Amino acid sequence: MPNDNQDLMSRINEKYKKMSKGQKLISEYIMNNYEKAAFMTASKLGEKVGVSESTVVRFANMLGYDGYPKLQKALQELIRNKLTTLQRIEMTSDLDESTLLKSVLKADMNNIRLTLEEVNKEAFDGVVESIFSARNIYILGLRSAAPLAQFMGYYLSFMFDNIRLVTSGINDILEQLVHVSPKDLLIGISFPRYARRTVEAMAFSKSKGAKTVAITDTILSPLTSYADYILLARSDMASFVDSLVAPLSLINALIVAVGLKKKPGVSSDFMELERIWDEYNVYLSKDRST
Repeated sequence: MPNDNQDLMSRINEKYKKMSKGQKLISEYIMNNYEKAAFMTASKLGEKVGVSESTVVRFANMLGYDGYPKLQKALQELIRNKLTTLQRIEMTSDLDESTLLKSVLKADMNNIRLTLEEVNKEAFDGVVESIFSARNIYILGLRSAAPLAQFMGYYLSFMFDNIRLVTSGINDILEQLVHVSPKDLLIGISFPRYARRTVEAMAFSKSKGAKTVAITDTILSPLTSYADYILLARSDMASFVDSLVAPLSLINALIVAVGLKKKPGVSSDFMELERIWDEYNVYLSKDRST
């Protein structure tokens, strides 16, 4: 089976002369419209080029893929870091509105299922231990990953007073990491299209001797080259919007694991927080009449 995305295109070129007329039509469409083909079913692709669904399946097998879904996955990996938002919108313009809700929710459920199957438990436990041993915990997520970093920082700050949320504000990202040291921990969060500054921050922190964690989508992510611990969560896109359901669930699990390990201290901290919230009416009263 092909082992990289570039191999897919080279195999198409290599086998093109020996292909049937129908297979050549598929090849030509993929070569010229791979960003659209990557999100078509075998039936839809066959309809688009004027061949049967079985011809599309045989085409995938001829290229060395164990079925059409494997070929489709290779195409998606080829484009996932290259598509602009406008291209994603165009790519998903054929989605059936009548089944849109079900399709997106099922895709998110599948992302969580695959994340559960693939997550490295040893790395997960290592990250929990590193959070407890770090002098400072820097959490970085930019652009679409910013809400994930904020969520993680929000809850961890209830349990620790050494949380540093790195944001794209007045100060440059690297300026906010200027004091990072071997006693510190950086948790970098990024998904396609990967934020350049997050990768640079990971590299910078690693060069300073800090322990680093990458929360990302694949081992091929540019963050993994600079990570001591790698936690993978699926973020396969169903549209121009990145799916961050599985990454959020993984981060939620980390927060819960940390909370359980720090349980005695967490209970007293939240008792004090509840007192403050009540005193300053932070939340609506349970008795709506008051």
